[in-house]
Amino acid sequence: MNTQILFRASALSAAIAGLVQPGAVMAQQGALEEVIVTATRRAESVQDIPINITALSADMIERERLTNLAEVSRRVPGMTVVDQGARGSDILTVRGLNVDSLNASEVLGNGGGDTVGTYVGEIPLYIDLKLNDMERVEVLIGPQGTLYGAGTLGGAVRFIPRKPDPEALALELRGELYDLSQSSDLGSETGLTINIPLLESRLALRASVDYTDDPGFIDYNFLVRNPGISLPQPDFSDPNAVRDNLRRQADANTEETLSGRVALRYAGERVDSTLTYYYQNMDVGARQINHREAFGTGKYEAAHRYLEPNERENQLLALELVADLGFAELTSATGVSRYEEQGQRDQTDLLLNFEYGYEEFPAFAAFTREDAEEDRINQELRLVSTSDGPLSWIAGVFYNKSELDAQSLEFTPGFDQFAVDNFGGEQLRPDALEYIEITANKLTEKAVFGEIGYQITDVWQVTLGARYFEYESDLATGFDLPLLNTVFFGAPPDLIDPILQSNSVEDDGSLFKLNTSYHFTDDIMAFFTISEGYRIGGLNSVPECPNPLPPGVQNVCALPDEVLIEPDKTVNYELGLHSQFGDTVLFNASLFYIDWDDIQVADVTANGGLPITSNGNAARSMGVEMAGQWLLTERITLMGSYAYTDAELAEDAPGLVDGADAFDGDRLAGTPEHQGSLALNYAIPMADGSEVELDWSLTASGDILTKVGNRNNGETLPGYALHNVSASWYKDDWTVTLYADNVFDKYAETSVRQDSSFVRQVGDVDLRRYFKNVIRPRQTGLRLVYRF
Repeated sequence: MNTQILFRASALSAAIAGLVQPGAVMAQQGALEEVIVTATRRAESVQDIPINITALSADMIERERLTNLAEVSRRVPGMTVVDQGARGSDILTVRGLNVDSLNASEVLGNGGGDTVGTYVGEIPLYIDLKLNDMERVEVLIGPQGTLYGAGTLGGAVRFIPRKPDPEALALELRGELYDLSQSSDLGSETGLTINIPLLESRLALRASVDYTDDPGFIDYNFLVRNPGISLPQPDFSDPNAVRDNLRRQADANTEETLSGRVALRYAGERVDSTLTYYYQNMDVGARQINHREAFGTGKYEAAHRYLEPNERENQLLALELVADLGFAELTSATGVSRYEEQGQRDQTDLLLNFEYGYEEFPAFAAFTREDAEEDRINQELRLVSTSDGPLSWIAGVFYNKSELDAQSLEFTPGFDQFAVDNFGGEQLRPDALEYIEITANKLTEKAVFGEIGYQITDVWQVTLGARYFEYESDLATGFDLPLLNTVFFGAPPDLIDPILQSNSVEDDGSLFKLNTSYHFTDDIMAFFTISEGYRIGGLNSVPECPNPLPPGVQNVCALPDEVLIEPDKTVNYELGLHSQFGDTVLFNASLFYIDWDDIQVADVTANGGLPITSNGNAARSMGVEMAGQWLLTERITLMGSYAYTDAELAEDAPGLVDGADAFDGDRLAGTPEHQGSLALNYAIPMADGSEVELDWSLTASGDILTKVGNRNNGETLPGYALHNVSASWYKDDWTVTLYADNVFDKYAETSVRQDSSFVRQVGDVDLRRYFKNVIRPRQTGLRLVYRF
C-alpha cells in the first residue's frame, strides 16, 4: 500500500471515528479521564480552555516511547518538525509558517527556527529536551505573546517535568536495549529517578538522570586518510588507490546523550518554590544523510571527506516561586542558562563551488571547526487573579538578556604548498587556516503583557490581551583570511588579525488578542480568537563589506542592506470547537487563517555565500486541525489527529528563492498539506492480576516542497507513513515492553542541502554539496521499568 493510500485511509478513519485528542489520557473504568493543564496560567481541563492545545500526558509519552520534538510533532495536528537527526538543528514550525528553502543545518545554533517558543517549566529556552520523567508536554498552536513572557510568532511548546513530591518516597529504574536494522551494533538507554521527602511533607528532593548510547546507522565510506595528501577522489576502479587514499567508518552518526536534573521543592501553605538544575550533553558523530544523487551512495551512506562530529551542552538553573496573595497568585520564574557547542563539518564543496582555483589541487579537502557559547538570563513576574467574580486578569513583565560568542575556523590542509608550487605563493601557512570569523552578540528584550477576561453570562466569556515589547541587539563581528595573507602577501605564518566591526539595532512594538467562547452545553464549547504574534529582528553575524570592495580577491562579507533583520509579524484568526459526548468520545477542531508580513528568510551574502537572514514580503496560511479520542469498549481506545494546511505567498517576492523570483500563490516549503495520526490501545487483564497492553500507532505526513513553489530547482519530497507496535506487561512494580518502531523499515527523506543543480563537476571533481536527510530505520527493542 503506498503512502498516499495509507494517509487517506488514516484521515478517513479518524474523521469517522471522532478523532482523538492526543494527550487526553487513557480510559479508566469505562470513562475518559479529564486532562488538567496550566497552559493559560490556571489549572484547567483541556476541554474547558478556549484555545487550540494538545497535551501529551506522561502515560502517552511512555507508551509511545516519545523522546524528542520530532516524535512529538507527528502526534500534534498543525505542528511540523523537519527531522535532521541528532546532528542537525531541527526546523520547528506550526501551520506552515516557513518560507526558507528546506536546507540541512550548516551553522551553529541552539534554536529551532524561532517561529515556535519552547519552555522548560516556566523558562523560555530552546532545547530538544529528552522526555524522561515528564509530567506532560503542552503544545499551544497560535501566537501566545499575551500569556507568556517570550513572544511567539506561531505557537509554544511547554516541557512540564514532574515536581518533587513531599508525600512519597519513590524510585524508578529504567533500561532499554534495541537494534537498528541498518546498524551493526546494539543501542541502549538507561536511567533512574528518585523522589525523597525531607521535611514534614513540605520539602522534597527529586533527581533524574538518563544516558542514551545510540549506535548510528550512516556509513561514511569516503573519508580522506591524510588531509592535503590523500586524494578525495582516487581512481575508484583501482582497489589499491582507494585503500591508500580513503578510509571507512561504519555507523558514523552515533549519539551519546547524558541528561538529567535535580530539583528541590518547598511546598508551604501559601508559597510553593522549586529550584531546579537541568543538564543535557549531546555528542553526535556525524550527519543522518546520504549522497545518492550527488555521488551514487546507498540510502544510508554519506560521501563526506571528513567526519562531522558535534557536541552540544545545555545547562539551566531555574527558580520557580508561586505565592498565594489572596486576591491573586504571584509567579516568579528566574532562569540562568549556558549553552556550548563544538562542531566540525566538511567545507570542501562550498569552496570548490566558488571556483577560486581550489579544484586544481588534486588533494583538496577543507573542513571547518566551530565553537559557540551563549549565556542567558530570563526573569518573568506574573500575577494571575484568583477571585470568583466574573472578572479575571493576568499581568506580567518579562526580561531576557543573552550574550553569544562564536567563532568559525576554516582549514585547507596542503593548499599552501600547492599555491607556492603553482600559483606563485611566497611562503607556507603551517596551520592551514584559510578563514576565521568571530562573533559577539548581545541581545536584551523587555516586555509587559497581560489579559483581562469577563464572564458576560454563565456560558459566554470575552478576553482581551495586549503586549508591549522592546529589544536591543549589539553585534561585533570580524573575519580574516590568514592563508591568503601569509602565502601571497607576506604576513607572518601565525598571524590572525580579524577586522572587527560593530553594529547595533533597537526596536519596539505592540500586539493584541481577542478571544471569546460560548458553552452550548457543559460538554460543547466553541471559541473565536484573533491574536497577533511576532519574532524579533536583529543583526546578521557577518562582517560588513568595506567600501569599495577590494578588486581581484576573495571577499567574504555583507553588503549594507544585508546586515539588518526586521521583525516579522502574524495575525491569526481561529474558530474552534471542544466537545465531549458522554464518557466515551472527545472531538476537538479548529479552523484558522493567518496573515504573515515582513517574513524573515534564510539567505546568503552576495560576497562569499555566507548564511544570513533577510526579510521577504507576505504570506498566508489557512486550514483545519482536528483531534479526538473514542473509547470503543472499556478496554479498547482509539486516538487520532488530522491537519490540513494551505500555506502560500500572498505577494510576489523578487529573489526570494535562492535569488530566483517567487510569486503570489506559490506554496510554502517544509510543511505538508496533510498530516495525520491514529493509535489503538487494547488493555487485557490477566488471571494473575497483571495486565497486558497492546499498542499500534500510525503517523502519516503528506509531501513537502524543498523551496517555495518548487522554483529554482526545488523538488517534492514524498510523504510517508510510519507504523509502531508494542506489547507491555504490567505486574506489580514492573513494566516490560517489547516494541518495534518503523515496523516496515520505511525509507523516507526529510530535507535536502542545496538542490540538484549542485550535482555537477568543478574541473574533474564531483561536488558533494547536495545531500538528503533520512529518517531512522526500523528499531526493535526491549524496555524494562521498575518502580517502588
